[in-house]
Amino acid sequence: MLARAFWTVASGRGEVRGETLPLPGPAEVLVEAEWSAVSRGTESLVFHGRVPKSEFSRMRCPFQVGDFPTPVKYGYASVGRVGAGPPELSGRAVFCLHPHQTAYVVPASSVVLVPDGVAPGRAVLAANMETAVNALWDGAPRLGDRVSVVGAGVVGSLVAYLARHVAAVDVELVDRRHERAEIARTFGTSFATPESAQGERDLVFHASGSAEGLRTALSLAGAEGVVVELSWFGDAEPSIPLGGAFHSRRLTLRSSQVGGLSPNARARFTRRSRLELAVALCADAALDALFSGESTLDELPEAMARLATSDSGALCHRVRYGRGA
Repeated sequence: MLARAFWTVASGRGEVRGETLPLPGPAEVLVEAEWSAVSRGTESLVFHGRVPKSEFSRMRCPFQVGDFPTPVKYGYASVGRVGAGPPELSGRAVFCLHPHQTAYVVPASSVVLVPDGVAPGRAVLAANMETAVNALWDGAPRLGDRVSVVGAGVVGSLVAYLARHVAAVDVELVDRRHERAEIARTFGTSFATPESAQGERDLVFHASGSAEGLRTALSLAGAEGVVVELSWFGDAEPSIPLGGAFHSRRLTLRSSQVGGLSPNARARFTRRSRLELAVALCADAALDALFSGESTLDELPEAMARLATSDSGALCHRVRYGRGA
């Protein structure tokens, strides 16, 4: 079977390449893609060749082909139907951490069933939802906490969405783009720009991907507050204010990274069960507010060049395959 996939072939340039798939073995599945999604923050860094050499190994995604910086086939949010494989999976919708590709053969253990109550086109959010789940575990919001999320991109908005469901937690979504207030309204949180954001927060999540956003997050934290850093800066070295009130307020700056399970969840969850939880959490139709555009695979090289700019304003961009393409 022939397949086609998106590759980053040089800094800022992508193309679609063909390949021949092997026949699936007894413990493998052939997945025919229906949707994939661009994880804009990380994929923009990959697209522009900004993965530091020190992170070449840790930044590899499942089923990546090629090595950083280029050429590389990269991506990790694909939903499709099982065209061949074990009978219990045949014809079922599945999520897989796979690059943008029309069809692929992977171990059956690498796919997660999409529950009947989750629309396949929405299930592509599962990769970002998994990051948000891990962040909530790392931040561990308490009953009645004042929580701010700086950066209303896909990950930040999903963090706010999940935090809003913790009893009696006050959640404010903070972003410089006024139009993101509509997402906050849809998710049942308040909204503010950095200039109008509430201070003295117990817990602040930072997901803007900018040094300015991280400085805002630190400024919003109250005494003994915790700032959870979700942004990955690639080869950038952001300047942040660790003088001033940072020490006198006894602030905590904590990293959160989806590549490993949160220490607060390791006793109960595995990476697979965390991903299963993330897929199931995509059932709410309100999450459709995070989709900002679509393209076919053939249109993705041009679309990625637009999405990978800092001022694109894009949220979750979906790639459609099969009949929809």
